[in-house]
Amino acid sequence: MKVRRMLAVATALSTSVLPVLAQAAPRDDEITALRREMRAMQRQMGDEIRVLEARIARDEGRAVPAAADHAAGDVPRVVHAHRWAGGPLPVIGAPQGPAATRRPRTDAETRLITPEGPIPSWAEIRAATARDETVHVGGMGIGFPGGRPTISSDDGAYSFSLGLTAMEDLGGFVGAGPKRGETNGNFNSFTQNARRLRLYFSWRYKDWVANVTPEFGSSSVDGSVSLFEANANYTGLRHTTLTVGYFQPRMEEESAERASSFEFLERPTIIDLVRNLAGGVARFSVGGEHYENRWQAAAYFTGQKFGDRNKDATITDSQTGAVARIVGRPYVSRDIDVHVGAGATSAFKVNQNSKGRTYTFSDNMEVPLGETALVTSGALSNVSQIWAAGPQMAFRWRNFLLKGEYYHIGVERGHEAGAAPLPSLNFDGWYVAANYTLLGRGRGYNIRTGAFTTPGVEHDFDPARGDWGALELSGRWSVTDLADIANQGGTGINGNQQTVWAGGLNWYPNRHFKIMLDFDHFIVSRSKGVSGGVNLLGRNGNAVAGRVQATF
Repeated sequence: MKVRRMLAVATALSTSVLPVLAQAAPRDDEITALRREMRAMQRQMGDEIRVLEARIARDEGRAVPAAADHAAGDVPRVVHAHRWAGGPLPVIGAPQGPAATRRPRTDAETRLITPEGPIPSWAEIRAATARDETVHVGGMGIGFPGGRPTISSDDGAYSFSLGLTAMEDLGGFVGAGPKRGETNGNFNSFTQNARRLRLYFSWRYKDWVANVTPEFGSSSVDGSVSLFEANANYTGLRHTTLTVGYFQPRMEEESAERASSFEFLERPTIIDLVRNLAGGVARFSVGGEHYENRWQAAAYFTGQKFGDRNKDATITDSQTGAVARIVGRPYVSRDIDVHVGAGATSAFKVNQNSKGRTYTFSDNMEVPLGETALVTSGALSNVSQIWAAGPQMAFRWRNFLLKGEYYHIGVERGHEAGAAPLPSLNFDGWYVAANYTLLGRGRGYNIRTGAFTTPGVEHDFDPARGDWGALELSGRWSVTDLADIANQGGTGINGNQQTVWAGGLNWYPNRHFKIMLDFDHFIVSRSKGVSGGVNLLGRNGNAVAGRVQATF
């Protein structure tokens, strides 16, 4: 109500009192100067009114008009300022110094910084960039909107920003030793791994954005340097981003959350397997995504991954495929969020190399410490097409979140010359995860990504004031079944099944740092498809791993 009264008074002054006084004043030099000052005050009040409107709309969950460019022909546009994921709305009269950390934070201001998008449009940038974070020097703006170092022109048309994701893991395996007749494999009792080390370089000209992100921790064994993304984007269409280049198209809710927002150190195995069929990191993609308050849709045509031909010089025909996703929120209230949707992917053809068109499904036990992968389909020969599809569902009640996904994988195979036709194969996998926020705001829904995001940190970690950040507890059950028929991966080589029970505790001292601790118990059935005789009789074991994460 206080904001509404301020808005009413400011509107009355700017639209009636000031113009009347200006017209009634005598025409001498002193009054002329006063008129100029009054006009400047009126423009400033207009800016403040727009900010107050944005704050009211944010609190009430309405859309507000973005500030229009004063250039002729520019049409005001509507943005959901309260939904913008790139930083807080402008604040008038915000307390400075130590007191600034004590003011109530908006929901957007409590969530963990997520450098991997989605990309805001130019209108959203102009409407939502906090002015008190920027210093203007010689026609340039230098600041940290959303915690990201940014240099821009005064009108924001040109800008360059730098972001960071750094994940350092440590931990080991307990009770994962081999059975009699098996070899040890790689199951360190204690080790360390730089899981993701990404530097985000972003260049903008109005609604055109180019992203280049090198990756210095691109696998479960650090020391591998690669590329996370290199793409061009257009954001000028309402609530839409169009992309071409090396990108990560996302068809699953778990992937749409972004890696920095995961409940556990890694995705469930079935998610990693299906996302890498025609998507995954640094996949050449052409497509886009669009969101509204109640739904989000995305579709991409995809090709090979960055570095495929460098890793295998015998590739003579590159992969092509597609990824699609549509999700919605059929019911939303203050305490309840319901998410439903579906994702689908297909590799119309896989890479052809000196061995023909072959494909092997394989993954670790959802622990990124460089361990030997135990679940496998075996090497599948003469693959003509692979597809996967399935539903995704989630339900939030206050601070409790329950979600799950199921995917079916189909492998179509061609005919080898002089041999009997190869049968098609069918695999399955699913997971169910539960999460409860002990401290802070419960996990919230991001309409731009169509997925849930991190708990909200209402006050940064400060024990002297009784503030402890945010804390969440999670549990997950995941199953991946890659066994269909005997000898599917060659003579004597069958697929196998993996089950993982996981528990996790995550602490968020502020919006930029996250500390994770996971416990995993895995059960994997036997398969000669695992090289080196590591899983001849099946493996059970446990893993304890932690992570320190920073995002800017």
